Amino acid sequence: MIPDPSVKYRAFPPVHLPDRTWPDRTLTQAPIWCSVDLRDGNQALAVPMNVSQKLEMFDALVKCGFKEIEVGFPAASNTEFAFNRRLIEEKRIPDDVTIQVLVQAREDLIERTVESLLGARRVIIHLYNSTSPAQRRVVFGKSKEEIITIARQGAQLIKDRLSRLESTGTEVLLQYSPESFSATEMEFAREICEAVMEVWQPTPQRKMILNLPDTVEVAMPNVYADQIEWMCRNLKNRESVIISLHTHNDRGTGVAATELGLLAGADRVEGTLFGNGERTGNLDIVTVAMNCYMHGIAPGLDFSHINALAEMYHRTTGMTVPPRQPYAGELVFTAFSGSHQDAIKKGLAERDAGKAPPHWDVPYLTIDPADLGREYREVIRVNSQSGKGGVAFMLESEFGIDLPKDLQREFGPLANDAVDRLGREVSGSELKDMFWKEYVTRSAPWQLGHFHADGVDGVFHCRSSARHGGQEVHLTGTGNGPIAAFVQALIAAGAPVFEVGDFKQHALSAGSTASAISYLKISLPDGTARWGAGVDTNIELASIKAVLSAVNRLG
Repeated sequence: MIPDPSVKYRAFPPVHLPDRTWPDRTLTQAPIWCSVDLRDGNQALAVPMNVSQKLEMFDALVKCGFKEIEVGFPAASNTEFAFNRRLIEEKRIPDDVTIQVLVQAREDLIERTVESLLGARRVIIHLYNSTSPAQRRVVFGKSKEEIITIARQGAQLIKDRLSRLESTGTEVLLQYSPESFSATEMEFAREICEAVMEVWQPTPQRKMILNLPDTVEVAMPNVYADQIEWMCRNLKNRESVIISLHTHNDRGTGVAATELGLLAGADRVEGTLFGNGERTGNLDIVTVAMNCYMHGIAPGLDFSHINALAEMYHRTTGMTVPPRQPYAGELVFTAFSGSHQDAIKKGLAERDAGKAPPHWDVPYLTIDPADLGREYREVIRVNSQSGKGGVAFMLESEFGIDLPKDLQREFGPLANDAVDRLGREVSGSELKDMFWKEYVTRSAPWQLGHFHADGVDGVFHCRSSARHGGQEVHLTGTGNGPIAAFVQALIAAGAPVFEVGDFKQHALSAGSTASAISYLKISLPDGTARWGAGVDTNIELASIKAVLSAVNRLG
């Protein structure tokens, strides 16, 4: 990097729009969506999709609810052409889905494109040519007037062939893109768009699509929004066009540019699943659709099984969804931070108890993971950064182990220390093993042999045995309950003097072989306190084992 980047780079000039209105608008409905995975996404792959992979993705896009799908550039290769023909001849395109094809303003390419569409029910022919100063100077070496001539001629070549398509029952919608629109002078962008409109003659009843791409992000997203609003205001016959957005992510703000562009008056959005595309990628259409959803706007797209969609994406493209990708990433509904885990756990508990507000309002979760086919157990995971809340949530959600609050405060740091030594994330099973080792399976210095207690009129007598220091010890004691009698017997046999404080127990599983778990806290006269836990199919024995667990943990 150079010390003074202004020597080499310059800020993109703003659009003069002092009375812009888009900042005061609010989205109230979803746009028209068009997937360009099979073209823009495909051309960005090191190994492009074959026909069978494109068919699988096409079917998945239809299942998601896309009504417009750009299926390719049929004049680019035999594979692209064959894919078009297979879709049409095998009648794989649902009646409510329109396929879109891309073509440059060249006669041979337009002719081949039209041939690929014969017999289709409804299609969008997408014509484009580049318009920015850099493209005009470096690539084409042509003036503005010559660039407009290219666009006009391309539009006319398509128009001349519409009757061939219409004679086979094909309904055609026309689309034009001034490629590199966002880097093009506004007046010239309007001029070339209006030149194409003059050829195609759209009407409010038979509109054309005017796609205004942010082909390469060269400015902040608010500038793109100004460009869109400027075009919407100044374009002749605005009511006869559908304004479409097609953003890329070079500055990392493709989603923001699209959302602001919609506020600025656009009607339609082109993008790809998970943002696959050239350089830093196309717009992630899943993110924009789910952003609508989280604000209560029905997006018209269904991502209820987003994990399966991500697997299809990987299978067909070879690409993976980054773990932090909004909504779809493995970790986006995951909390490692202890305070976050605790807040999520309490928010979910509030909903389960029926005490939550009518609208979703769970801390740190913008939407309900279940709406995307994700499970709550994915939300909280445990590593060395996690706290007692995350530990407790995982034990309860995976194994039904409902730790008392005070026991959470005792076991949480112990678990975190163990995880810190491992230096990695731990599974629920590993966490359970830690708890069992620390509490349930402790057998030294005291190990229960047998236990029996009976009582009359609130007085219980305990007759038990245990091993202590390798020797069998007979335990007898009296108390106002089985636990009290056993405590008195332990103390009489040489255990430290202690009292039982907090106590809780619950079933771990259902059925005739169900186990119970008991949690019990003991306190010594000097204030020392320890929790214990015991598990048994007999509730009373589980409590007695919890007493020994706590005593053994005194050290």
